[in-house]
Amino acid sequence: MKKAGLPSERRGYLKGALTLMSILLCAGCTCFSIPLMQREGKLEETVVSGKGKDKILLVDISGVISSKERRGGLFRGQSSMVSQVREELQKASLDEKVRGVILRLNTPGGTITASDIIYQEITRFKRKRSLPVVACMMELATSGGYYVSVAADTIVAHPTTVTGSLGAIAIKFNAEGLMEKIGVEDETIMAGDKKDLFSPLRPLSEEERGIIQDMLNEFHQRFISLIAENRKTLSLEQVKPLADGRVYTADQALKNGLVDEIGYLDDAIEMVKGKAGLEKAKVVMYHRPYSYKNNIYSQMRGTEFKNLNLVNLDLSWLVDGAGGLRFMYMWLP
Repeated sequence: MKKAGLPSERRGYLKGALTLMSILLCAGCTCFSIPLMQREGKLEETVVSGKGKDKILLVDISGVISSKERRGGLFRGQSSMVSQVREELQKASLDEKVRGVILRLNTPGGTITASDIIYQEITRFKRKRSLPVVACMMELATSGGYYVSVAADTIVAHPTTVTGSLGAIAIKFNAEGLMEKIGVEDETIMAGDKKDLFSPLRPLSEEERGIIQDMLNEFHQRFISLIAENRKTLSLEQVKPLADGRVYTADQALKNGLVDEIGYLDDAIEMVKGKAGLEKAKVVMYHRPYSYKNNIYSQMRGTEFKNLNLVNLDLSWLVDGAGGLRFMYMWLP
């Protein structure tokens, strides 16, 4: 059985660095610097399916939607999802051979702002290039994932997709009991009695709960309005009962008008080809150096999510600084 390890390129880089260190030490050199932390390279293009001169760009939106830099490999981090999607769409906008885009979604959602930025980037790209954009939902496309999807011209759901969760949520932790147990007291000094509204060091008052609820209601209404604006078959009044936070199977989503078709990624590719008037086209993905793509299901490194629940999910990205609060379009089962 082949053992997992570093990619050959990185093993070679590390081996070379260690060899150079040995040579310099043997030569009596004591001051040297080796840049082990690599910067991300420019986006490269790889054909993952099909052939021809025309291209269909496959944009991978997998994992939690966030503007936070993602964890990379041993020697480098990765751009945030927001930054990556923007960069890919900008590159595609300058390539006249790109004739359509597929958004491949596998996400529980994420922060409200990150979801909205990606939505805006997609709509801006469509205005600039007037190309067909199809969203293809994979295993999960809930909350912020659906928010992003409505920017597409057509939404295709995999037969086993879970979507919906059309609502807003905010999570706040109360560590007051823990602080008491370890003998630490809060001595925050502030001007303005609501300045520590999101403090994790005390419970919320009823008035403060009302303030947060009003903010969530506003974000929720924005979500509902966005769906009604983009889903031409649904009115605002039809969307409201669907946006109670529940999730839907692909069949349920189709019946409720939240998606247009049930199919597979290959079907989405054929749909884009048809909309663009192409008999044949190659499907391409953009990626960083050392991030190999060999087929239409290749996933971006560092975007996978595991065991989506509050016990196993890494929640460090939910808070800013000392216990701040994030507003999210996200399903947290």
